[in-house]
Amino acid sequence: MKATETSPLRQNMLREMKDYLMIALGMIMYGIGWTVFLLPNDITTGGVPGIASIVYFATGFPVQYTYFGINVLLLLLAIRILGWKFSIKTIFAVFTLTFFLSVIQKLTEGLVLLDDQPFMACVIGASFCGGGIGIAFSANGSTGGTDIIAAIINKYRDITLGRVMLICDLIIISSSYFVLQDWEKVVYGYVTLYICSFVLDQVVNSARQSVQFFIISDKYEEIGHHINKYPHRGVTVIHASGFYTGHEVKMLFVLAKKSESPIIFRLIKDIDPKAFVSQSAVIGVYGEGFDKIKVK
Repeated sequence: MKATETSPLRQNMLREMKDYLMIALGMIMYGIGWTVFLLPNDITTGGVPGIASIVYFATGFPVQYTYFGINVLLLLLAIRILGWKFSIKTIFAVFTLTFFLSVIQKLTEGLVLLDDQPFMACVIGASFCGGGIGIAFSANGSTGGTDIIAAIINKYRDITLGRVMLICDLIIISSSYFVLQDWEKVVYGYVTLYICSFVLDQVVNSARQSVQFFIISDKYEEIGHHINKYPHRGVTVIHASGFYTGHEVKMLFVLAKKSESPIIFRLIKDIDPKAFVSQSAVIGVYGEGFDKIKVK
């Protein structure tokens, strides 16, 4: 009985630990893309890192300090609107990225990759940055900056995170011309922004994919109870009848995250290996446990 009571708490702790590890991984990826590929090639990114890059190009002031200072102000806004759960993980992400920016720059001091291939530098750097932000968002975190603004708008409007960031960051990248005095570098910044936004959407949307199951089994009650407990998904019983046999059957209807599919298949196989199961992808699922309904 005690194990049953503590298992949900343990599952929540493991889930939270996984989120923080994924956020840390995302920040390391972002730090590598920014300081190893973009910054040494004078390529400006978007958001607060873009502002920090422009300040660095103009004055040589370390990017991590500018990045951290601006995010302190934005985090106060995030706490008020997005709540502590989002903001705590964002604070963790900001501190983690600030720390790893210093570490990565020390480890790669004097190293300039793809010095004569700025386009490849912006492609690889933007892919690292977009993937890092996407991983952080999927774990309910953020790198701060315009990510916070994008998350706030995405909370109330059905606009993709990447598109919001794309619109917000165009001005920042365009303003880098006043420091770099090179339109080619500005164009590379636009390319970086587009690739970063595209990779971000791919990572976030793939993590939010949902599936639906139709399950026909004589042991439908046992299967339904197990799905209710873990992965903790709702189950609807549909009364049906076989057209050929005329037998009355009970069919289970389940909506779940794509990542939960192996768990559901495993428990069905353990309970009733002869069960008839149909799985299909769905475009969108809205409601408790899934995405919130957003109306423009």
